[in-house]
Amino acid sequence: MAAPRPPPLAALGGGGGGGGAAPAVGAPAGVSMRMFHGDVFLGEAEVFPMKQGPEGGLPFPSNEIRISHLSPASERCPPLAILQTIAPFSVRCKLQAKAIPPHPSLQCLYLTCFNEYKSAVVVVGDEELHLVAMPTRAEKVPCFWCCSARAGLYAASVGMLNLRCLAIVFDLDETLIVANTMKSFEDRIEVLSRRMDVEDDPVRVAGMSAEIKRYIEDKELLKEFIDMDTVTDNGRIVGTQKEEVQPLSAGQERVLRPVIRLPERNAILTRINPEIRDTSVFVKLRPAWEDLRSYLTAKGRKRFEVYVCTMAERDYALEMWRLLDPEGNLISSQQISERVVCVKSGFKKSLLNVFRDRGCHPKMAMVIDDRLQVWDDKDQPRVHVVPAYSPYYAPQAEMANAVPVLCVARNVACNVRGGFFREFDENLLRKVFELVYENELLDLPYAPDVGDYLVCEDTNFIPSNKDVAPVPEGMGGAEVEKRLNGLSYLGDQREGRQVSSSTRSSYTSYPFDDEGMAIRRTGGGRNIQPNGGSLAITPSVFVTVLQEIARLCDSKVEFRTTVSNGKSMQFSVEVLFSNEKIGIGIGKTRDEAQVQAAEKALQNLESSYLAFVAPTAGVPNKGARKSPASGNGFLEDVTCSEVDISMQEPSGSTLKQDHSNNLDKLSSVMSLIREHCLEDQNVVFRDQVRNSCSARIEEYHFQVELAGQILGRGVGLDRDVAKLLAAEEALRTLKSTTDPQIKKYLRPVRCND
Repeated sequence: MAAPRPPPLAALGGGGGGGGAAPAVGAPAGVSMRMFHGDVFLGEAEVFPMKQGPEGGLPFPSNEIRISHLSPASERCPPLAILQTIAPFSVRCKLQAKAIPPHPSLQCLYLTCFNEYKSAVVVVGDEELHLVAMPTRAEKVPCFWCCSARAGLYAASVGMLNLRCLAIVFDLDETLIVANTMKSFEDRIEVLSRRMDVEDDPVRVAGMSAEIKRYIEDKELLKEFIDMDTVTDNGRIVGTQKEEVQPLSAGQERVLRPVIRLPERNAILTRINPEIRDTSVFVKLRPAWEDLRSYLTAKGRKRFEVYVCTMAERDYALEMWRLLDPEGNLISSQQISERVVCVKSGFKKSLLNVFRDRGCHPKMAMVIDDRLQVWDDKDQPRVHVVPAYSPYYAPQAEMANAVPVLCVARNVACNVRGGFFREFDENLLRKVFELVYENELLDLPYAPDVGDYLVCEDTNFIPSNKDVAPVPEGMGGAEVEKRLNGLSYLGDQREGRQVSSSTRSSYTSYPFDDEGMAIRRTGGGRNIQPNGGSLAITPSVFVTVLQEIARLCDSKVEFRTTVSNGKSMQFSVEVLFSNEKIGIGIGKTRDEAQVQAAEKALQNLESSYLAFVAPTAGVPNKGARKSPASGNGFLEDVTCSEVDISMQEPSGSTLKQDHSNNLDKLSSVMSLIREHCLEDQNVVFRDQVRNSCSARIEEYHFQVELAGQILGRGVGLDRDVAKLLAAEEALRTLKSTTDPQIKKYLRPVRCND
């Protein structure tokens, strides 16, 4: 809770004498200036620069202070706290009224600013000078600090800080979507076909073949959409719906776009220019986008102001965002033209460019992007890097993790917002309320920065930011403009990035099942941090595990950061679980301290809360359980080792094999199960409720489900054995079932089977 605010003046209007107290010995000499509010004379003030010498010049032109307006009133944040957040340590000078008693108009202005949390604004070119009414211990006249900020930034920040709102900036291509035209589909298919012709490894050939199959399937849907304005999806003919595009300006004509939405495929077909069929695009939406979008708009409370920054062509970018936010809940139609920012290929993205309308300060913004290096160096600490979305290269990988990529991004955003405003409330606000006119510049508190709370998280996702899919999957940058304008383009180039020889051979990096679906590496592989660095271990996964445990327990996990004031600056991070401190870390960098704190917190949870937690797999096995309706259990996905997959069906004898063989056999069974199921159907493992009588022996109970139908159950003393038993029974069920509710999700039986 903030300290009580000091009274504005020691004795405003009282006492006698000819003026304010003289400055301390050695302080810069004061300069007398006339003050005006518009054309109304307020009296004379004595102005003291904060620094001596050439750098300590006074900011007021013509040696007069002319106030143009008062800032918007703030509900909970005093002006100095806002200014310290958006323009740290920007105090240019101090000023105080010369006459005692002060001019009534100046006294009224001072009390209005002090009591209503306003500042008096002097506009000087592209800069605003904010006169902040300060309490004083010694003076008997109105006293102000003068702080500078970019014009318009203060007014935009007042509302955000009062509402506890930050900004979030999204990239589009390969972050939230993958889009293709007919030409880009053909290019991808051609490149993969050429590689298959010279490839000898049957595993890699199988992977490429499966990828080509997925491209062809969507290409045929797009062709039907272009020719007929319909698509045939699993035997069902789906027609277009005319969706109105909100005009960006008053004189713009009404536009109706033909659109087909296929929610089962997480896909949308649209036409950028409704009059030109060749501008038709097939768009894949990244899974869990709805979860992230719901968090941003939950209960009508705005947690983040949303922006888009992309290297795509503008008309394309506007339509892609409209598909993602059709009702305009994240960005309104009045804001869309300013908030969708398109950067030319070859230039770097910049938060200053995104906020060119002064709508937010970069320190109050985080970015979700699949690439770090496209951002200015100073913005990179505020970027949460997600793995590139690769629905054709590894279609099942996105949902193979119990915490999907965009759900991790949601958790990161939640943690960043919580950490930022905890620092703002408990440190900055509290200390600002203690400051008085007589304090100095260095007495100002540290201001929070989003980059301080952007904790690295590991998604355990297949296509990491260094091991990208062999063929770029969507359009990006200059390619979009060329495609939609009918220009030729070489298929191996995108957004200023060439397909290197290392990515051409990346099929060797991951084993494939019999359908060519990439299998996640878990042993011996690199763990890539979002900033592109690699670690021998993956401490960042601890953060994801902590947040998921808190969610399962209906609790909250928070990270609190403090910085020592000594010569050797050290960072200290505390982990709070349900407001109880469960871990602390100290390091020379904030990341180092966060890693220590997260690891110690998990160790404490292991013994105190959940009996045990497997940090490398992230499995809370006791205590809170995930509700039956919530899908996969936390990190309960099928884990596979880097071995060739046998096509033999496992038998009960696998229970006697070691852990590695169990994993190998489990992956084989899952490959056979997927062979029986339609490609867009997800087979999931789910924890069953344990038998309460088995108190001495830890048993694992799993069941395999397909579209809510239970296919098999397994019980064992080892989790992999239990999963394997459940998978074996599920495979037998699929081979012998006559249940129409299950058969409708299975592939048709071929005549040669």
